[in-house]
Amino acid sequence: MSVAKNFSVSISYPPIFSGRKTPFLQQNRQFQWTNTGNLIYPVIPAYAATLLSRSGFSVFWDDAIAENLTYKQWLSRIIKRRPDLVVIETKTPVVKHHWQIIKDIKRQNPKLKVLLMGDHVTALPEESLKHCPVDFILTGGDYDFSLLYLCRELTIGHHPPQIISQPPHLLNQAPLIDRQLTRWDLYARRNSNFKYFPGAYTMFSRDCWWGKCTFCSWTTLYPSQSYRCLSVGQAVAEVENLVKNFKVKEIFDDSGTFPVGEWLEKFCRQLIEKKLNQQVKISCNMRFGVLSPKQYALMAKAGFRMLLFGFESANQATLNRLSKNITATNIPAELAVAKKYHLFPHLTAMVGYPWETLTDAQNTLDTVKQLFHAGLADSIQATMIIPYPGTPLFRYCRQKKLLLTTDWDRYDMNRPVIKSPLSSSIQKKLVNNLFVGIITPRFIFRQLLSLRSFDDIKHLLRYTIKFFKKLHDFS
Repeated sequence: MSVAKNFSVSISYPPIFSGRKTPFLQQNRQFQWTNTGNLIYPVIPAYAATLLSRSGFSVFWDDAIAENLTYKQWLSRIIKRRPDLVVIETKTPVVKHHWQIIKDIKRQNPKLKVLLMGDHVTALPEESLKHCPVDFILTGGDYDFSLLYLCRELTIGHHPPQIISQPPHLLNQAPLIDRQLTRWDLYARRNSNFKYFPGAYTMFSRDCWWGKCTFCSWTTLYPSQSYRCLSVGQAVAEVENLVKNFKVKEIFDDSGTFPVGEWLEKFCRQLIEKKLNQQVKISCNMRFGVLSPKQYALMAKAGFRMLLFGFESANQATLNRLSKNITATNIPAELAVAKKYHLFPHLTAMVGYPWETLTDAQNTLDTVKQLFHAGLADSIQATMIIPYPGTPLFRYCRQKKLLLTTDWDRYDMNRPVIKSPLSSSIQKKLVNNLFVGIITPRFIFRQLLSLRSFDDIKHLLRYTIKFFKKLHDFS
């Protein structure tokens, strides 16, 4: 223990900017530069910080993006603190930035050790070793347990390999997250997923029990066969901790898909029995085609609010190519069930598939408009498809010679990187139309009719502001 106390770890998110936009990086499956100010609390690094701290290591939570620090301020601070290990989560569109940052760190303190982790370096670990003086590459998604392993090895004088890969760990070995250590307050009011504040993020499973969508960057971190859940009791204990000790009013669980089946039903019943459903709202990622009407009703009774569905495309051929395992024609009826129980569906959609024509893309746009016109969906997230290294989609595009570039800076959703029948300008217009197309008089009238409290009014105003900022992201 005394050796560990002398070993300090900085879990760092260095500030990176693109004009006035900041990277939507922390715990995000699809990267984007954004001016919305949204932040996601990085749950797995927070587990890592908690495990390290409880094992006696000195931990510094160093999210300079959330703190709005300049690069000069951050670099000066990290050099002055002189941690034994700097840990940086990276993604494809910013990995080159992180290579330069590591060079800057090493230039000022050659002895300071740096580790990179994330889906990009999991897919291409040797690349970063070649392009920058990084000391360690951590592959896979269990950053928490793997970091603890590495730090223990370093403190006892062992020399672990540069590329660290470990099998999935049992999640019930993880403690409740130390929210104060990991500065949860930085993120509690800066995310449009929350209607009620303060809000908090959890991840009750890793990551998605389906885990086969060909475009998802986190399939690199968490293949479907590695899917694991916390016990229901431990998940409920996390909810209780957030409600009682931090007065949290809404939780967004960022598991790739929320646990379903018996686990879900037990979780809901315990929330109801403990009357937590009267104190906190819960939102989560969900898949079409897995919940029964009774389960939708139970979730609503248990305090669930928003369900985020991967809609992606209205074209069944595209859904099949993406291995979504959903049927497009069944979606309206399922959304109607969710709305029947006063749940709020949020849809994600993409354009720019290399096999889709303008007619196909327009079909998705028209279908989304119809769903909103019918009052079956409440919000949408629209993007251009990006094939991240390590994903089946990337392998497909490389094999078919569809990649326009492998300059990772360009994999940021601001322009296409896949050959497509649709030009870049048309794709951007389609994304904007997916957002703008839902704003009809009927939609606005329905939103106004839904206002029941001051919280509802504030949420609608916040969401309207973020909506227009999001449009600017794709201008």
